[in-house]
Amino acid sequence: MQRIEHRACFGGWQDVYRHRSEVLGCEMNFAVYLPPQAAGGAKLPVLYWLSGLTCTEQNFITKAGAQRYAAEHGLIIVAPDTSPRGDDVADADGYDLGKGAGFYLNATRQPWAKHYRMYDYIVDELPALLEANFPASTARSISGHSMGGHGALSIALKNPGRYRSVSAFSPIVAPTQVPWGEKAFSNYLGGDREAWKQYDTVELVASASEKLPLLVDQGDADEFLDGQLKPQLLQAACEAAAHPLTLRMQPGYDHSYYFIASFIGDHLRHHAQALRGKAAAR
Repeated sequence: MQRIEHRACFGGWQDVYRHRSEVLGCEMNFAVYLPPQAAGGAKLPVLYWLSGLTCTEQNFITKAGAQRYAAEHGLIIVAPDTSPRGDDVADADGYDLGKGAGFYLNATRQPWAKHYRMYDYIVDELPALLEANFPASTARSISGHSMGGHGALSIALKNPGRYRSVSAFSPIVAPTQVPWGEKAFSNYLGGDREAWKQYDTVELVASASEKLPLLVDQGDADEFLDGQLKPQLLQAACEAAAHPLTLRMQPGYDHSYYFIASFIGDHLRHHAQALRGKAAAR
């Protein structure tokens, strides 16, 4: 690993590291906020943040204002990039496929399968790296925005016991039923729609073995609300499966980081309570 950014922030450090990912077969950046409590030597719980389409590790750390709350609660925040990167990594025209649009899945169709394994990177490789090199405990939570909200919810549901809490802003809850997901899944996974369901939150809720409560904030002025996000599908699925969901429709808010910054403190408190209050995750 190489540290490429190191900035004092709310008594702690906002760093960015570059490393060689064996899973993705390329160099990757990830951001890590170490709160002031990290200087004491104790292992601290970790919140993984997954960003949305077109983002890198920079968007969340520069726009969300989460460091203030992470310092207050003693949480490490890890924000990876949203896709593999590099000259030899497959890409496509448009913002919703290829670089910046990894969708937090393991691609099975060429040319994507060679590098696009963001699911394995987020679930296995990155936590192993963090827990081996930083004062990071195995107490983990996960959150994200838009494509990253899809990633956070689906990853938490697919890995019972691994995360103590999960939340999302403006998530793509049913990617198999909306244009963003249909484009990405058909390219990354091929034409078998049954294979798509393993990365669809609405589908996963129906058979989830762990009733991990879902916290979702959604702006009612979001420009993608009706066409791409459809939170009512998640609400219906959770009601049918008796899965705990807190869906907060926030009046006047759109899809931007102004929305995230307005409610990130609530989410950090939600995760801090869960991370401090349960037995160790596997």
